[in-house]
Amino acid sequence: MSTKAKAVAAARKMKDRWRAKLWYRVLAPEMFNMALLGETPTDNPDSLKGRTMEATVQDLTGDFSKMHIKLKFQVHDVRGLDAHTLFIGHDLTSDYVRRQTRRKRSKTDAVVEVTTKDGWRIKVKPMAVSEQRIQSSQETAIRHIMENVMLKAASESTVSEYVKLMVNGDLSKAIADQGKVIVPMKRIEIRKSEVLSFGVVPEISEATVPEQQPSEEGGETIAQPDAQTTESAAESEELSEEELAEEADEKEQ
Repeated sequence: MSTKAKAVAAARKMKDRWRAKLWYRVLAPEMFNMALLGETPTDNPDSLKGRTMEATVQDLTGDFSKMHIKLKFQVHDVRGLDAHTLFIGHDLTSDYVRRQTRRKRSKTDAVVEVTTKDGWRIKVKPMAVSEQRIQSSQETAIRHIMENVMLKAASESTVSEYVKLMVNGDLSKAIADQGKVIVPMKRIEIRKSEVLSFGVVPEISEATVPEQQPSEEGGETIAQPDAQTTESAAESEELSEEELAEEADEKEQ
């Protein structure tokens, strides 16, 4: 088989493989109102399971003040053309953390493993930043308060409730209220969390995602492309079979 024929066959095979794929919507968990995280193509729904995606709280809620909080999700179930995810952790952007920890300030970190009342084990890393340098005994006391607040809140909350406490700042506020008798803190954040093991997985409701999502400018809604439209756009960007064959001939020469 000539090089040109091989190139044409490869191009045809690539297009056939692309046509066999369907576009799946990746949805956030119900704790974030099953917001649309994105779309991904595949010809095998089982291959979606285990894939991870990131989104900021601003992307999901529109709250500009939470743009520094990155949420991580993992696909665990595929129903129809919807891929449902579970929360697997969060992190703060590195530039935000650097802005908080400047010279002549003390940063107190803690690592706490908690278990929610529905059996989820989560490693949580809170951080407290003081206005000025503090003594090691004060750091130890603040760290002890962090651990107590984290453990108590987890024992009384489901995973959905606990994630909301971390993201909304309620846990940080509880630590600040108890720690101000020791030393006033400038900033307290839940810097990072990581799900160690899943407990009871919340049931997926039959709610569907709206076909239109609000635009960032708050004006008109932007219609999400359907699978057929997106596939056509993607195919238009691919090289034609003749162009691939011409490229192959040029390389051979």
